[in-house]
Amino acid sequence: MNKIKAWAKQLKQQIYVLYLAYKDERVPWYAKLLAASVVAYAFSPIDLIPDFIPILGYIDDIIIVPLGIMLALKLIPREVIMECEAKAEEMMLNGKPRNWVMGSLVILIWILLGIWVGIVLYELLN
Repeated sequence: MNKIKAWAKQLKQQIYVLYLAYKDERVPWYAKLLAASVVAYAFSPIDLIPDFIPILGYIDDIIIVPLGIMLALKLIPREVIMECEAKAEEMMLNGKPRNWVMGSLVILIWILLGIWVGIVLYELLN
């Protein structure tokens, strides 16, 4: 159980590293795009496979997120990663970052999805 907790803590720190790295100007655009996508997916309440589906629901958390982290870290220059690791440790001690832009984007997607479902249901019923 301690190994799982340590692994989860390490993943969380790596997500913070990516969060900091995608804001750094030394990171290539394609690495920024991947890092931002992984961070948004990891922090988002929307999953590729919903968690309520037995076993399969947690595959994205166990496989997809770590693979995205690993790939994004390979694309980011090592000196940037080292600087971001130090900042991420400090961040973990002080609390989560608040990214209102990404949060607003997730809310906007849910609102648009709700409107679309409403329109489709309205057209089906009429």
